[in-house]
Amino acid sequence: MSLIELLKKQGYHIVGGHSAIKPCLWLGRSLKGKGACYKSHFYGISSHLCMQMTPCIACNQRCLHCWRPVEEPFAVKAWDRPEAIIEGCLREQRRFITGYGGILESDKQRWEEAFKPKHAAISLVGEPTLYPYLDELVHQLSNMGMSTFIVTNGTRPEALEKVTPSQLYMSLDAPDRETYMKACNPAVDLWDKVNESLEVLGARKNRRAIRLTLVKGVNMKDPEGYAALIKKAMPDYVEVKAYMHLGYSRNRLPRDAMPKHEEVMAFSKKVADAAGYRLASDVELSRVVLLSKDGGKKAIK
Repeated sequence: MSLIELLKKQGYHIVGGHSAIKPCLWLGRSLKGKGACYKSHFYGISSHLCMQMTPCIACNQRCLHCWRPVEEPFAVKAWDRPEAIIEGCLREQRRFITGYGGILESDKQRWEEAFKPKHAAISLVGEPTLYPYLDELVHQLSNMGMSTFIVTNGTRPEALEKVTPSQLYMSLDAPDRETYMKACNPAVDLWDKVNESLEVLGARKNRRAIRLTLVKGVNMKDPEGYAALIKKAMPDYVEVKAYMHLGYSRNRLPRDAMPKHEEVMAFSKKVADAAGYRLASDVELSRVVLLSKDGGKKAIK
């Protein structure tokens, strides 16, 4: 079964030749007044106004903890223009929002608002920096009045130098090269590129965040090593999150590779102490901790 067929089976809506969008679990819960994503708690993002999408379903890593079918290769034949991707994603977003209108639990005001998303989370599947027009995509979304997150694996520092999202996220899933090769399983060694990206983040003035996804028995070790790498980038925020035993990752990792929230908290404190950060917030349900330089947090505008 091809990657596109597998993604469709999982509820992804394919847009054009290489992009995708999928309704987030928290979007539906938010529409029913049953909670919001941890990004709402950390950054003030309204879950029912968030469009979760990607301009590239291909990826250059095969991370053990990824819940997507990363083993399936995907080659892009021709790149779609940003305006076509945005139009297609908005169309699909509105299509699945429509279905909530007939649910009695839905908050009708939120439902009406959801047809005009205010935030694009460019973090769904694949590696967005592989898309050659990512900077144009972000610029067009910004001109539409939407805030943007880009979540990248940090393997293309040259792309990070050009993009200007509302917040630039970089995943940091290892404290050293050996652990990186095991946890992220790239086809070729990209550890030097990851370190270059940390330097790029350190030179940027826009909001930056680093995310650690902790997998017991794989990369949940050496908090001082993570701290040394974080110091290269000096991001505004550091998210320390538990690996979640979901999707295709269940074929690669045992359930006990998923740390408990208290374990994430303890590891976060060690990273914070070594890097000079402070605890800003945490969400136990998502097993995630937010660190910042001053222990504060600021909503995205």
